[in-house]
Amino acid sequence: MSSVNNKQLDIKQILGQYLYYWKWFALSVIICLIAAYVHLRYVSPMYSITATILIKDDKKGGLASELSAFGDLGVVKGAKSNTYNEVELLKTRSLAKKTVKELELYVSYFQEGRISKKEMYKNVPIKASFYNTSEDFLLKGLGTFIVQVKSPTKFDLLDAKEVKIGEYSFGQPIKRQHATMVITNTFGKDFPGKTTYIVRIGGLEGVASSYRGRLQVSHGNEETTILTLTIVDPIIERGKDYLSAIIDNYNQEAIQDKNEVARKTDAFINQRLDSISRDLDEVEIGIEGFKRENKITDLPIDAGIFLQNNTDYAQSAVSNATQITVIDVMLDFLKKSTIDDIIPQNIMPNSGDAIPLISEYNRLVLARQRYKLEATELNPAVIFNNQQIEALKSNILESLNNLRLTLQIAQKDIERQEGIFGGKIGKYPTQERQFRTITRQQTVIEALYLYLLQKREENAISLAVTAPNSKVIDEAYSNSSPISPKRNVEFLSAFLFGLFVPFSIIYGKKMLDNKIHSSKDLEDLSVPFLGDVPRAEFNNELISQHSRSATAESLRIVRTNLEFMFNSIPEGVAKTIFVTSTIPKEGKTFISVNLAATLALTGKKVLLIAMDIRNPKLDEYINVPSKGLTNFLSSKETDINKYIFKQEGFEEFYVLPPGIIPPNPAELLMNSKVADLFEKLKLEYDYLVVDTAPVSLVTDTMILAHYADTFVYVTRANHLDKRMLNIPENLYREGKLPGMGMLLNDTGSEKGYGYGYGYGYGYGYGYGPDIKKPKTWKDKLFGKK
Repeated sequence: MSSVNNKQLDIKQILGQYLYYWKWFALSVIICLIAAYVHLRYVSPMYSITATILIKDDKKGGLASELSAFGDLGVVKGAKSNTYNEVELLKTRSLAKKTVKELELYVSYFQEGRISKKEMYKNVPIKASFYNTSEDFLLKGLGTFIVQVKSPTKFDLLDAKEVKIGEYSFGQPIKRQHATMVITNTFGKDFPGKTTYIVRIGGLEGVASSYRGRLQVSHGNEETTILTLTIVDPIIERGKDYLSAIIDNYNQEAIQDKNEVARKTDAFINQRLDSISRDLDEVEIGIEGFKRENKITDLPIDAGIFLQNNTDYAQSAVSNATQITVIDVMLDFLKKSTIDDIIPQNIMPNSGDAIPLISEYNRLVLARQRYKLEATELNPAVIFNNQQIEALKSNILESLNNLRLTLQIAQKDIERQEGIFGGKIGKYPTQERQFRTITRQQTVIEALYLYLLQKREENAISLAVTAPNSKVIDEAYSNSSPISPKRNVEFLSAFLFGLFVPFSIIYGKKMLDNKIHSSKDLEDLSVPFLGDVPRAEFNNELISQHSRSATAESLRIVRTNLEFMFNSIPEGVAKTIFVTSTIPKEGKTFISVNLAATLALTGKKVLLIAMDIRNPKLDEYINVPSKGLTNFLSSKETDINKYIFKQEGFEEFYVLPPGIIPPNPAELLMNSKVADLFEKLKLEYDYLVVDTAPVSLVTDTMILAHYADTFVYVTRANHLDKRMLNIPENLYREGKLPGMGMLLNDTGSEKGYGYGYGYGYGYGYGYGPDIKKPKTWKDKLFGKK
């Protein structure tokens, strides 16, 4: 619980340190709020303008688009648009330059106001045009000009330094370094009066870079091709025009790229068609020559006919040979047959007149057989029948011989024709192979020719109806409220900055400050702490019986704390208190005087001994005689009481002044009379309060240290460097100053650190030779000395 309370106390202390400077915080906040108001009053607000587009799938430019006409061949697979590529295309420098040049955004117009100038767009009373421009004009521009309208027809032209260039008429060419400029009026009859306009002609490169840097292109979903274009500009209309123009230019470039691809594709197709047409003509001429040379019209059909004819001739040869064989059989039969034998009839070929003769012959033979049944051989009818049979037999033999001869002739002709067709059929495989080679080449070339004719028509249609690369989903738009500056944020920032400035100054001052300010800075020391004494109300304050100041009360607390350090001192012997410090001007003499006075107010007999004989300051608080301790030590005088005097207003407060400043103070303090002096005085007084020299400069205090019962080590707040605290720490640990206790003097000299005993605000403003009168709050605030 105590740690929490200590932490809360620390926070309160820290807040108190800064609250002391509340006037500075208030003044800083007021100044910053006023500056914010002025800034908001005259700064140009910035608006966010946004447009949304949908990127189509066809990839813009590149090899894939150039080969898109041949997509059905499988040459290009997955030729889809890459959204990230389109983002970069929209942010290219060339596209920004084209847009800025098209909208003439490199020319800015301002109207001069009483405090600031106002930028104008579109409805501008004057317009600057340029021709005969050079490359440096687009690169560097012409700078800034001031146009002072004098009348509806005249104006004065000044440069950026307000040096007059000349008086011109509206529409008059003005030759400049990189271009010829013409300024025309657009107000017509509505003369605006003598008004001043500022025309700023920037370089195209710089202006394009500015717009390119402010353009943001993003897409929210990886699965879509929707892009959002955003630009920040002080003029909403200009931002809308820029986004619309850059989308149009982007689409125009995409269309130009596609048309260029289509034109190149068309040229490629026509070139290939010419070449393929020539190849096709050569192939067809070769087919024509091949057919003429081989005397064929259609090789498969001709080959079929030849094969069929050859088959027919083969069959005819077989049939003819069979008939010849039959005839030979019949001839042989007729030669061996008798008059009564029947000649076979059904085996005879159906050609010639042999069959009717055989039929008649067989009829006569059958008739003779009937005659023989009824008559003899000598019967006239039988004889006549026999004669007819013999005659027919001769005719049959002659007919068969003639038929055999005819068949033999026909057989030879059939065999000859069969040989002819057989030869042609034997050539067919070779001709077919040659013909297939030629027709295959013709088929490939003809198919490619027809394919290119089809693609030429498709490409022509594509060229006629080329679509843009993107579709506008949302036109450029903007909210009426600016994105910057935001009034609430601006005032809040000004308020916080107003608090930050004094805070940082105070914090920086405290960070660089290495002085002791409060008892908290002494917490890490192992030396006992006797208390702290606030700044005195008067520069030479001497505590009296009726003193109720914070200084008096604090010294009473120190007196009480000192009593706990005198337990081992026997009765009847003075309690010796040495007062020292690290460096001069820490208030040890002030503490010595008032501590002695505080002890004397208890009714005890107290002697204040001024043993800081090198630089005594006792006369700043008490009126002391010129002679004192040093006179006693440097003379043969043995009675010290001659140099001791009683302080007015006190019953038991005595003072031994320092005397004159000796040339050898250390040797003087090492005199044996010093030991006798302390031995004598300890028996005559209840308290001896000794003001000694600072320990870091001289050895005087160390010489006298063994005479002390306790040491009050005075440290002045806001004066002693913290790094010098190692001196009292080492002295305490090494036991060189007996009964040593720390006392913090002059606390409350900076209200940021504070000190309180419940006696009101403020405890005075110091003491000693560097004392100054209290400052009023106006002096503190405005730094009056």
